[in-house]
Amino acid sequence: MASHRKRPSGGAGIRKPALATAALTSVALLSQTANAAPSTPSTDGKPSMEEVEKKVDDLYRQAGSATEKYNAAKETTGKQRRRVDSLLDEVAKRTERLNKAREKLGSFAAAQYRTGAAAPDTATFLLADTPQDYFDQAQLMSRLTKRQKNAVDDYVTEQSATMKKRQEATESLQTLTDSQHDLQAAKATVQKKLATARELLSTLTAQEKARLAAIEQQKREEAARKAAELAKEQAAAQAKAQQQSSASSDTSTSTGSASDSSTSTSPSSPTSSSSAKAANAIAFARAQIGKPYVWGATGPGSYDCSGLTQAAWKAAGVSLPRTTYDQVNAGTTVSLANAQPGDLVFFYDDVSHVGIYIGNGMMIHAPKPGAYVREESIYYGGESIIHSVVRPA
Repeated sequence: MASHRKRPSGGAGIRKPALATAALTSVALLSQTANAAPSTPSTDGKPSMEEVEKKVDDLYRQAGSATEKYNAAKETTGKQRRRVDSLLDEVAKRTERLNKAREKLGSFAAAQYRTGAAAPDTATFLLADTPQDYFDQAQLMSRLTKRQKNAVDDYVTEQSATMKKRQEATESLQTLTDSQHDLQAAKATVQKKLATARELLSTLTAQEKARLAAIEQQKREEAARKAAELAKEQAAAQAKAQQQSSASSDTSTSTGSASDSSTSTSPSSPTSSSSAKAANAIAFARAQIGKPYVWGATGPGSYDCSGLTQAAWKAAGVSLPRTTYDQVNAGTTVSLANAQPGDLVFFYDDVSHVGIYIGNGMMIHAPKPGAYVREESIYYGGESIIHSVVRPA
C-alpha cells in the first residue's frame, strides 16, 4: 500500500498533551531525535544519553512490530486449535459409530456359527484387521444375506471415513504445534526487546532523564503546532465546501431542482449511520484513556494499539481483524487530507502501529510499553511515519 503524505484538514481547537513525568517520558520515547542536542561522547564507556534514546526508540519500534506478529500468530493458533478440537470431536463420534457397526457384524457371525449356517471359519472374521479383507472371499460372501452384506458395506465405509478424519486430526495437530512454536518465538522476541530497553534506560542518570523529558516536550509542542495548522486548513476546506454546496443548492432551486439537491451528499461526507458508528467508536476509545499499554492485550483493563482500535469499533457494531496488518485492509483508504473522526491512522512502513482519529490532527491510541492510552497528535513522531488512513465504516 502506498503511503499518503498529504496533510489532513480539520476543525479548530487543539488539546495540547500534558507533559508526563521525566521517568515516564523517558520510558515512552517513540519519536525521532531531530531536536536532540548534539551527542556527547561518553568518557566512562557508557552509552551517551542520545545513544540510549535512539536505541530505546528502535527497540520499542521493533517490539511493536513483533507484537503485531505475536497477535497474528496467536489468532492463527486459536483458529487451528478450534479446528483440531472439532476434528477430534468428529473422530470420537465416528469411532463410536464404527464400534456399533463392528458389534453388529460380530452378532451376525456369532449367530451363524451357533446355528451352523456358516462355516466355522466365519468366526475368524472377527479377528481380521479389515472385515472387507475377509468378506472379499467369494465363497464366504455367497453365504451372506443381503442384510449382512449391507452391514459389511456400512462398516467398511465408516472405517474409511474414520481413518481419514484421524489423519486430518493428526496433520492439524502438527500444524497447531508448529504455530505454537511460532507464537512462543514471537513472544520471546517482544520480551527480549523490552528487557533490553529497560536495561538501557536504567543506565541513565536523573539529569539525563530530565533532559530527555525536555526534548520530548519540544517534540510534543511541534506536533501540536502541526496539528493546529492542519486544523485551520480543514476548517477552510469545510467552509469552502459549504459555500459550494450552498451555491449549488441555490442554482438547483432556481431551476426547479431544489428537491434533488436537498437529498444529495458530498462524496467525501459520511452518512449519518457511519457518523454515528464513528462517534460510538471514539466514545469507547476515550473511555479507555489512562489504561496501560500491554502488548497482546485486547481489554478491558489494558490494550495494545490494534487491540484498542478493534475494541472501539466493536463497540460501534463493526468487526475489525485483530492485527494492524489486517486492519489496514478492512475498509476504504482515504487521503490524510480527508481524514474524518473514527478513521484509523496507520504508522510506519511495516504498518505496525494504529490510532483512531478524533479530528483536529489528534488521535486516541495505545502508544507502547510504559505508556497509557491517551490523546495525542498524529504527528507525535513526525509526518514521515504516517503510512495511511482507513475508514472502517
